[in-house]
Amino acid sequence: MEAEKKYTGEVYALRTTANREDQVMDFVTSNAKKKKIAVYSIIRPHGMRGYIFLEAETKADAEQAAFNVPYARGILGAPIKYEEIEHMLEQVKKDVNIQKNDIVEIISGPFKRENAKITRVDKQKEEVVVELLETAVPIPITVKMDSVKVIRREEGEAEAPEFKMPGK
Repeated sequence: MEAEKKYTGEVYALRTTANREDQVMDFVTSNAKKKKIAVYSIIRPHGMRGYIFLEAETKADAEQAAFNVPYARGILGAPIKYEEIEHMLEQVKKDVNIQKNDIVEIISGPFKRENAKITRVDKQKEEVVVELLETAVPIPITVKMDSVKVIRREEGEAEAPEFKMPGK
């Protein structure tokens, strides 16, 4: 029986030109395959610009894979502990408690700071359909669940919250 090979690689951060991460990943992948370098994986964390992560046997392997790659700016000095980047790599499903008829505040996008009523919830797509409260004609708008914050919950029909000007 052959003994199972023990993983001994490290994770290194490679600085890149912002918005060129995908191209750098393609070039580094190609380099590693051509030169048969011990690079196990290349990761581009969602929402993080200017960096990709290489999982390689040694820092020299990571540097060799990134050598002469356009838009690559260099490997950072020390290896990165997996725990430091783990939250960027694993998508964690959060249980969001949003229900039909909730009154929400839109917290991002073109309707930021508008209040709306939830008319439909799609948990698979992580989207909600809302109707803005301060409009003459209700228009359904689809937004991501993380773009709304529940401000009031009622069992029946909900109405717009009343706002008072300070000092009046």
